[in-house]
Amino acid sequence: MSATDDRTNNGGVPVPVTPAGATSGAPAEHPPASPAGRGMFGVHGSGDVSGYGGLVRPRKAIEESPRPYGGYFDEVRDALEEAYPQFGDAIEKVVVDRGELTLHVRPERIAEVCQVMRDDLALRFELCSSVSGVDYLGAEERRLHVVYQLTSMTYRRRVRLEAAVSAENPHLPSVTSVYPTADWQEREAYDMFGIVFDGHPNLTRILMPDDWEGHPQRKDYPLGGVPVEYKGAEIPPPDRRRSYQ
Repeated sequence: MSATDDRTNNGGVPVPVTPAGATSGAPAEHPPASPAGRGMFGVHGSGDVSGYGGLVRPRKAIEESPRPYGGYFDEVRDALEEAYPQFGDAIEKVVVDRGELTLHVRPERIAEVCQVMRDDLALRFELCSSVSGVDYLGAEERRLHVVYQLTSMTYRRRVRLEAAVSAENPHLPSVTSVYPTADWQEREAYDMFGIVFDGHPNLTRILMPDDWEGHPQRKDYPLGGVPVEYKGAEIPPPDRRRSYQ
């Protein structure tokens, strides 16, 4: 007899049954024999921030892509190498992955590279549509990465620049003099990740209060908060909303 047959009344109609191991009122749980991780964000070492503990995400090293890259990617690299004599010193590696070209740039050279990417007639990447931060905590020494999405409206092309800095020395030049659109985006990366953009015209917080301590999107930032009252109910802070076995 199947488990479904066991969970019926005498008339053959299914009745609700409490799942085995559901002891804390959480929507989903491991059986009691599994390792416990208390709190929705209590799991460590798996990359899983849901608290469920089922996600294991190995991180492989990012290696230089061999040529030819395909598409316009080879043309972009050749044009930059010709227009920028310091290419070999400034570009750490070139990676093509998931249909995207990424130039990994030494942080101290990022503004120079952006200037060439914008001004050279064979490149013409006139728009910086995004500057964002990433924290690879525990994966590498220079854990804080800044990602620049550049678009050439002339040639209808896109390229991605990436520069990595350490948490102990999170400094790199601002690109606001080249791309004014990076102004508030660099402020957000500074606010959330603590990345300092030297030469920025007004590097202040943009989301958090001026006197806020820490940078909330760093992965070692403690998740907490204060209870919130809404329509007569009290909502606990994120780290106390659920507990999973």
